[in-house]
Amino acid sequence: MKVTVMGGSGRVGKAAAFCLAEEDLVDEMVLISRENSLDKIKGESLDMNDALAAKDIQVNIMASCDMEDMHDSRVVVLAAGVPRQNGMSRQDLAGTNAQIVAHYARQIAKYAPDSIILVVTNPVDVMTYIALKESGFSRNKVMGLGNHLDSLRLKNLMSKHFDIHVSEIHTRVIGEHGDNMVPLLTSTTIGGIPVERFRNYDSFDINQIVEKVKSAGEYVISMKGSTEYGPAFAISNIVNVILKDEKKILTVTSYLDGEIEDVHDVCLGVPVKLGIEGVEKIVPIKMSQDEKESFLEAVKVVKATTLEVLTKFQEEE
Repeated sequence: MKVTVMGGSGRVGKAAAFCLAEEDLVDEMVLISRENSLDKIKGESLDMNDALAAKDIQVNIMASCDMEDMHDSRVVVLAAGVPRQNGMSRQDLAGTNAQIVAHYARQIAKYAPDSIILVVTNPVDVMTYIALKESGFSRNKVMGLGNHLDSLRLKNLMSKHFDIHVSEIHTRVIGEHGDNMVPLLTSTTIGGIPVERFRNYDSFDINQIVEKVKSAGEYVISMKGSTEYGPAFAISNIVNVILKDEKKILTVTSYLDGEIEDVHDVCLGVPVKLGIEGVEKIVPIKMSQDEKESFLEAVKVVKATTLEVLTKFQEEE
């Protein structure tokens, strides 16, 4: 099992690489960065190996700026790009990161044509669309981190509100990884019991909770400069499900072609069955009228942003 992390010198990239290595699932990992960051990721790889030795884990970690070294990767985590700074929205990154993602997607197609691409770069829904088009891969082989992270954040907040272990919270966020995310409250259960059956449900302010999920990344960035552990473990979740062929349903950014609400030609966060071939199936879902309207608004916004970014990107090409 071989995994490549592009953007391995960044905070999210290196944290994701360490999480994956610690799972003791991959035999080989390649951290790719620009040439001027090569010494940094060489140091990171040495530091990781020292830590892994404490757990009796051995992974061949290679630091490289040579794209050819990603050959034979089962999964390529595309985390390269300009990171979000305090006060920036994800959309502020779109123009710059489109060029970066397009370049790396072509390189992945050239040197790791049988891999699955997991896009982390923001705005992830738009960047997943660009990676899909520029790589030429089939749509099951390209996905984005997106709402899997949002769903984990919602689970965490609900666990605190209901004072119940996070493993018992079964909930999901779909739509945009951004302001137009949609919590599927009508499908949310705690320990298999519909959430509205719980006695303290009346004090559960879903709108306030969703606002906290939306601003979670920005809040962490304002406090410490970047997010890393949350995205890193979410990335590790997804890669593990793929490599172990677990057939789990996770919410990742995927290309839609009519599976949900007859939506076509856009990448959004939706429930999918994940396995060794990537997105094996987009899971059709029923939504309440409010959820459906919010989801269609997310479609409208992300489609418009994607078209705007593509138009600008093509002009600059």
